[in-house]
Amino acid sequence: MDSLQREDEALLGNTPANIITFGPNDPEDPRNWPRIRKWLMVAAIIPIDLSVSWGASGFSPAAGDFAKDVGVSPQVAVLGLSMYVLGLAFGPMTLAPLSEYFGRRPVYIVSYGVFLVLLLGTTYVESLGPFLVLRLLSGYFSSTTISNFGGTIADLFHHHDTGPAMSWFLWAATGGSPTGFVLFSFIAHERPWHAVFRIMFFICFSFWIVLVIALYALGETRHSVILLQRARALRKASGDERLEVPDEMKQRGAKQLFRTALARPFRFLASEAIVQFGALYNGFLYGLSFLFNGAFHIIFGPEGYGFDTIGVGLCFLGIVVGITLGLVTNISQERHYQRKVVQSGHRDVPEARVHHAKLAAVVLPVSLLVFALTATPSIHPFFAVLASTFWGWSFYTLILMTLTYTEDAYKTYSASALAGIGLVRNLAGAGFPLVGRHMFLNAGTRNASLVLMVIAIFLAPIPFFLEKRGVSLRKRSPWAAAHEDEDDGNRN
Repeated sequence: MDSLQREDEALLGNTPANIITFGPNDPEDPRNWPRIRKWLMVAAIIPIDLSVSWGASGFSPAAGDFAKDVGVSPQVAVLGLSMYVLGLAFGPMTLAPLSEYFGRRPVYIVSYGVFLVLLLGTTYVESLGPFLVLRLLSGYFSSTTISNFGGTIADLFHHHDTGPAMSWFLWAATGGSPTGFVLFSFIAHERPWHAVFRIMFFICFSFWIVLVIALYALGETRHSVILLQRARALRKASGDERLEVPDEMKQRGAKQLFRTALARPFRFLASEAIVQFGALYNGFLYGLSFLFNGAFHIIFGPEGYGFDTIGVGLCFLGIVVGITLGLVTNISQERHYQRKVVQSGHRDVPEARVHHAKLAAVVLPVSLLVFALTATPSIHPFFAVLASTFWGWSFYTLILMTLTYTEDAYKTYSASALAGIGLVRNLAGAGFPLVGRHMFLNAGTRNASLVLMVIAIFLAPIPFFLEKRGVSLRKRSPWAAAHEDEDDGNRN
């Protein structure tokens, strides 16, 4: 998720005079920007991050009308969600490396602009085939925040100070699916699916305009691109062709760049237990998030509690509240982490990231059990929605733990580690709605939810294991072990 930021940017301390780097208080270093400037940048990208998930979940309230209009079954209509999420799975691995050549700004603007064109095109199709192709490509190009937002935060904040911005980024990433269903349930009420997509286009277009203005007003953030531009300007002004950036910031060849971006995540998935744990949890949790888009309609819709489209959408407010509570309780988690960092002499302490996640790992299966027992028309829907609130809190807390633990563990190589986790996450997000709808229809809400609870129980030991064995896992990893003796003062 940090878009190769840690892999190819490491500022040198004592460098020769002909090497161009940021000075300690360099105003062009994004980490030295005023606080308000940094947070304006984050604030401009958060709506885009939300809208990426809206592109997936916003279709769900209109899926029934789409199925009738195109003449397909509801099971086939779910492909409209799954193909979009499938595009999200592969976009970051190829879009992220482009920021090394062009910077964050052009990748954000162009990639999301292409998504807008595809989204507009979707409003004019009348058959399944072209619709699914456009949905796949829309997911691919809209994934720009997945591939770059984490890197932007790493550009703006020193390593130990990324927590608050990361928590907001993750709130948008995790809250996008349920908030999208709530918002678009109102939009889809008594409107055809074409109109829903047109309204989605205008909402996303307005976000894009704000983003473009902010990016050009605030400036580029990628360190290597800023320093390369400075080196070129100084060479031109002084005539000294020896002026260069550090080797770590020189642009790599396209072949090498994309080979690393495409191959290394699979190596991490195949050999790194920390990445495998993160991929399992992320895949399960994101899969559930998108599965609920269809399952809630079965549970709370006309065949369940009897709610209309808006009523089903309002039932997602429990998850929204839970995710937002996760953002609030993360303040305590962040304070715990900072205390541990100070106690360790300002070295990274990845195990401090699992403090709240241990509780979340227990709350998750309990919330699914309560949901299984209460999500029936004979019991007031308040109790099922309340159970989903605890699920939402666990969802946010566990996702944040895997992201921050992986970032702390692999540092320079965290981009590849997180890319592997992200690939599994979005593949599960694409597959779960297809399998989950069939499971809820055939096994019933209670049995289907109990199956999900059992999976959550099997995953629950992961935070406890990382806390107890994380140090030994990192020492056995050639990528993580390379950074075991570093402190924040030795890294960018």
